[in-house]
Amino acid sequence: MRRATWRIALAVCTWLVVMHTSASLQPVKRSADVPGESGWRGLFLAGSAPQTSTTAFAAEIASLSEPEGTFDTDNLISNERNYLQVVPELMSQGIAGGVYIGVGPDQNFSYIARIKPTLAYIIDIRRDNLLLHLLFKALFARSTNRVEYLSLLTGRVPPIDLARWRHASIEQISGYVDGQQPAPAHDGIGKQLRSAIVEFGVPLSAADLDRIDRFHRTFIAAGLDLRFQTHGRPPRPYYPTFRDLLLARDSTGATWNYLAQEDAFQFVKSLQARHRVIPVVGDVGGTYAMRAIAAAIARKGHHVSAFYLSNVENYVYRDERAARFVENMRRLPHDDRSVMIRSLFTMDGGSTSVLVPFSTLPR
Repeated sequence: MRRATWRIALAVCTWLVVMHTSASLQPVKRSADVPGESGWRGLFLAGSAPQTSTTAFAAEIASLSEPEGTFDTDNLISNERNYLQVVPELMSQGIAGGVYIGVGPDQNFSYIARIKPTLAYIIDIRRDNLLLHLLFKALFARSTNRVEYLSLLTGRVPPIDLARWRHASIEQISGYVDGQQPAPAHDGIGKQLRSAIVEFGVPLSAADLDRIDRFHRTFIAAGLDLRFQTHGRPPRPYYPTFRDLLLARDSTGATWNYLAQEDAFQFVKSLQARHRVIPVVGDVGGTYAMRAIAAAIARKGHHVSAFYLSNVENYVYRDERAARFVENMRRLPHDDRSVMIRSLFTMDGGSTSVLVPFSTLPR
């Protein structure tokens, strides 16, 4: 009788151990960041090893992103000639720190360099923008200073004496790049850049890597003559070149591009190295990504300092997304200094940027 009892007890204990082990290996769904959303965007195993910084970077992108939409531009560079005219006003109003949000390619880095946020989210409806930002991130990791970064972005051989270029003007750096031919043996994104991009942990297909390679080859082929491109619409001769954007000055003669001063570049580089520039696939007037970003910012106890919107409102106000856009903006944690940076275009291709307080959002 005692032997039978012992066998039953042993069987029960074994069953409990097996059940506990099995339960610890089951995928645990995170709580939905947004009410009504399922947790399909990110599942992690309970009891797994602590995430590395690159794993966390990739996981945050996956948890915040939504299926991509379409837009008829390549957006490798901006078409806003005067987007930095607003920087002195940003600084005079004390817009600094917090969380920065923006749309589009590398013009965001110029705002980030001046606002110096703790964290930045770059949201865009096109997945291509995420892929482009992975290229930028790899170039920041590979480059020690501005002249090396711009040389590698445009496929030029960097100067040997890199340290001497630390205090160079942006005119000198762009002049160096203009004076060089693309490296003859350059193989697109190259083995080192490709390895760096893969190591970020973002799931990428062969087609994704080919697309990143195409973006880089476009920068290499055009150099600083690169212009904003549209699909299905004729190119506009008044679009600024990459060179124009680098050398742009405000009304006082100051230059605000992130490649204009070494400390501006180094700030963005440090933020990238800490995986705090997060590219997200999402629609500002959509149902998921913007709300997920708002929830993430709230969980971290931060607030939005500035949201660079460009002119996306021109597009969301054309359809049913307008009300969702306003609601999404209102969900973002903000304070009485939080601003939106809006871009205004004229019929002749001119542009300017203005600061609009969050407090002006419709209630």
